[in-house]
Amino acid sequence: MIWRKSSYSINSNDCVEIGRGVGIRDSKAPVTHLPVAPAAWSAFLRTLKR
Repeated sequence: MIWRKSSYSINSNDCVEIGRGVGIRDSKAPVTHLPVAPAAWSAFLRTLKR
């Protein structure tokens, strides 16, 4: 699994990372993650763009 974090926090360890098809996790606790369905993630991104 490839986890990605925002380019705004590239030099920080205190960030949220996104794993495609898996969910989100805290970079300080990478063992656990919060599952997020692809449809829910897409809806979240659409809301942010508005």
